[in-house]
Amino acid sequence: MPKTGTVAILPGDGIGPEVTEQAIRVIEKLNSDYSAGLECKIAPVGGAAYDQHGHPLPPETLEIAKSSDAILLGAVGGPKWESIEREHRPERALLSLRSELKLFSNLRPAILFPELADASTLKPEVVSGLDIMIVRELTGGIYFGQPRGIKTEEDQTRTGFNTMVYNESEIKRIAHSAFKVAQARDKRVCSVDKANVMEVSELWREVVTVVSSEYPDVQLSHMYIDNACMQLVRAPKQFDVIVTTNLFGDILSDAASMLTGSIGMLPSASLDENNKGMYEPVHGSAPDIAGQGIANPLATILSVAMMMRTTFENIDAADRIEKAVQQVLADGLRTSDIAGEGSAPISTSQMGEAICEKL
Repeated sequence: MPKTGTVAILPGDGIGPEVTEQAIRVIEKLNSDYSAGLECKIAPVGGAAYDQHGHPLPPETLEIAKSSDAILLGAVGGPKWESIEREHRPERALLSLRSELKLFSNLRPAILFPELADASTLKPEVVSGLDIMIVRELTGGIYFGQPRGIKTEEDQTRTGFNTMVYNESEIKRIAHSAFKVAQARDKRVCSVDKANVMEVSELWREVVTVVSSEYPDVQLSHMYIDNACMQLVRAPKQFDVIVTTNLFGDILSDAASMLTGSIGMLPSASLDENNKGMYEPVHGSAPDIAGQGIANPLATILSVAMMMRTTFENIDAADRIEKAVQQVLADGLRTSDIAGEGSAPISTSQMGEAICEKL
């Protein structure tokens, strides 16, 4: 039986409110036509929250996120807040949510809809049929490691430093997550590291290899991050599931987004051990197009599909959303980021309306 529950909606900054508005329309459509039973609670986050409350993650927002069954996030950040103190910048809200909610497993699919094969910057024969899942460790590594900071030496030269650190338990749990994902796919995992020069990667490779023995049906391979970047562009369809660290996963998933034609097409899920998740588009706040009504809402809408499938176990609703997206693309409807030459792009709200009609 599909689950019902509460969804914390955190629109955020830039195009975040515009794309989440369309996602809410989809949720309301699922509620009215298919009795999805989801209650939405909207709360500020990021720069918008800082402007209102003096903090990018107000206690009230964190409490709503903790008490909800799932979180749908738009995007955070923008030039407006780059000059404020680091601990109050919008991006700190994102890191704090991941840490506070223990969302250690970040699933970032890179799927090319056949209708968008020409939108990719790579040749259609290279990307046609692309279906990769990047499993990124999200609460450890260099983004959270200590010590970190900027210090001034005796000669007044400034030195910046960060620490990449992983313990065995952190590596084990993300490895288990990746192997379980692979079992439902093509049963192949490529672990990406830099074990030839980094001790933390030596441990990463060793632990992932040990965990792989518990999944004899899944084939494990290893690849250095520099080679993985090259292979992702050269022959992306060789990959099924990629598991990697916080930093490397951040880089690889953005690179993979362009294989699909637009970063505006990619959803993501950040999960805890019980599959409670925060769902968000991979793209950022795109302040340069905010308020123009041209942002692509499909990544956010597809994030709702991931939410329905993973947290609420509503496979029918997830399938309906994904099918609606494909039908809309097959009808030739495009926002400006995926519109080809000579085609007339539609607006953010028109895309949301079209998806709801297909549902």
